[in-house]
Amino acid sequence: MSTKKSAALKFLEDISGGPLTLGALLESIRKGEETSQMEFAALLKISKSHLCDIEKGRKYVTPERAARFAKLLGYSAELFVRLSLQEQVDKAGLKYNIKLEIA
Repeated sequence: MSTKKSAALKFLEDISGGPLTLGALLESIRKGEETSQMEFAALLKISKSHLCDIEKGRKYVTPERAARFAKLLGYSAELFVRLSLQEQVDKAGLKYNIKLEIA
């Protein structure tokens, strides 16, 4: 499996100034759709404050919830789940990069 990043992922990381997180991805999608936090949180079936905490990196999302968010937003779950797992690994202070394969 190639270790190169996709052009889209590299572009998003360049814009955000660092590694892409699930919170940053959700915020980018929300802003790209010109949706308020209140409306976006309702779509994800979470509170506005919880969405804010996720976007700012104060709260993490489980892989199961990440997959549900992807489905609700009409995206592939692979990236959302990978970002969720990567945040958990990073938080634990482990120096691993998560890659997923669909079984």
